[in-house]
Amino acid sequence: MSGRFLLVLLIGLAIVGFFGYRWFVRTPPQQIAQKLRQSVLWIAAGALILLAASGRAHWLWALLGGALPFAQRLLMAWRAFNLFKHLKGQMGGPGGGLGGSPATGSGGRSSTVNTRFLRMSLDHQSGALTGLVLEGAFKGRRLSELDLDQLLELLGECRSDEQSAAVLEAYLDREHPDSWRERFTARGGRTGSGNGALGAAMNREEAYQVLGLEPGADEAAVIAAHRRLMQKLHPDRGGSTFLAAKINQAKDLLLGK
Repeated sequence: MSGRFLLVLLIGLAIVGFFGYRWFVRTPPQQIAQKLRQSVLWIAAGALILLAASGRAHWLWALLGGALPFAQRLLMAWRAFNLFKHLKGQMGGPGGGLGGSPATGSGGRSSTVNTRFLRMSLDHQSGALTGLVLEGAFKGRRLSELDLDQLLELLGECRSDEQSAAVLEAYLDREHPDSWRERFTARGGRTGSGNGALGAAMNREEAYQVLGLEPGADEAAVIAAHRRLMQKLHPDRGGSTFLAAKINQAKDLLLGK
């Protein structure tokens, strides 16, 4: 009986192999890759179900639990970096948008966001994010010189200017993602900038700079620049709420809305 079963199994495998080979040689590589990915996902899902049903999946949940904080940290760092990473090229023309300026010495460039309390800069070559305090108890100090407690004290000062609070929160999300929100809340602080930053005054020169346009650009250029930047910097795509608000504000100002 076992011999006949083995023979049937071999014949079945031969038939499956024959038709599988024919499909493989006749199918475009892209479709093969897609089917393989789907097969791997189905196999992984099936294995997970079997492990859970047999009570052997406890080690998998422990592994996922250990990886979750790392994944959250990576996500917050990525979102914070989006505050600046698209400024190069995407925010346009001479000088760059939002205060972009040539870097000295290395021939690279940097992008700068100026607020009441802070000047935040991203070096396009190294990817380094730096900040200089312009007002308050830490005036003249660089953010890299401040420890977490001092940064949280600075954030408390920045609550009077929501643009400053927005960029400092982005910096904290990148440099201290695991602890700063809990510690700030424990000190009686409130995280998350409101809508006050949206209504901050902006003149036409700043609006052109935000959109990366030359002064006097026509309506079509304004609309095109706004659409291009929102595709990159919309919060739903991992961008910054602060920058998206400034882009919308610049468009509305230049179009007279």
